[in-house]
Amino acid sequence: MPSSKSSPAAIAQPIIYLEIDVHKESIIVVVRVLTYTSRSTLGARVAEKVIVVAGATGRLGGRISRVLRDRGARVRAIVRADTTRGSVGELRRIGVTVAEADYRDADRLTHACEGASCVVSALAGTRDAIVDAQTALLDAAVAAGVPRFIPSDFAIDFYKMPDGYNRNLDYRREFSIRLDAAPIAATSILCGMFMELLTGQAPFILFRFRRVVYWENADQAMDFTTIDDAAAYTAAAALDRTTPRFLRVAGDITTARGLAETASRVTGERFTLLRAGGLRRLERLIRVTRFFSPGKDDVYPPWQGMQYMHNMFDGRPKLKPLDNDRYPDLRWTSIRDVLSSGRGVP
Repeated sequence: MPSSKSSPAAIAQPIIYLEIDVHKESIIVVVRVLTYTSRSTLGARVAEKVIVVAGATGRLGGRISRVLRDRGARVRAIVRADTTRGSVGELRRIGVTVAEADYRDADRLTHACEGASCVVSALAGTRDAIVDAQTALLDAAVAAGVPRFIPSDFAIDFYKMPDGYNRNLDYRREFSIRLDAAPIAATSILCGMFMELLTGQAPFILFRFRRVVYWENADQAMDFTTIDDAAAYTAAAALDRTTPRFLRVAGDITTARGLAETASRVTGERFTLLRAGGLRRLERLIRVTRFFSPGKDDVYPPWQGMQYMHNMFDGRPKLKPLDNDRYPDLRWTSIRDVLSSGRGVP
């Protein structure tokens, strides 16, 4: 997480700003010279920006909103009328402006987006959220003249995967077709699997049995990032109007064999590998589980986590190249840090 000592809004750097026009979009090029810009000047540049966050009452969206506020940005959260008072109160407590809007009300949604420099979607759910609600949000952002949109991708590089291997990621790919056709600059942030899931909904590590489960190949490299680190990077990207279509980051990269070694070091007990089978066997298990427990309206039915594990060990959605160094003030959390702290998704 970026600290106040190292954030761009808090350090006086010897810089001069040059305005350059590229493809009708004004960007800022920073050149280091012997001229100083004060903290207040840099802070004012950030404070001028309004970032709209959808899904701000969720875990990721809430953290994105908090980091944006820490960086001095003005944040406007879009919330539904049935959002709990506690969630709304927490947003207001950290200085977030709350705009109530129904995703079926185009006028109110457009009004909520007006004046923003970027709309960040941290919506979670099935097709009604990822495709339908995000499309309504996208249309509202375009109607309001917002120049940039960050969709709720935050995953492995599913753009490299064919349809049918992960239902929730298929929804995101479906929405991306609409996003790429819209007259707005888009940036998808791909961050691998959330690291906290290792001891939660994606049980690679079985602490009780001191085993690490893997499929097919124990040496397949996989990408992991904590929710906090993904939020910090997203906040920085939301304030950066020069972002490309895709940004790929990984807080840590490891294999099943590496997980076993890390768990052994953290706990002081020897963890061994457990090969559950090949990917074809996992595909059959997914089909059987989905038949007996379809969970069509569930965001994370049991087979959904199995699909994600299949994707991770498949190797195709491995993130490369990585853009971790784009914002040098950010610090990345390792898998060892997470396992040492005992963090998991509640």
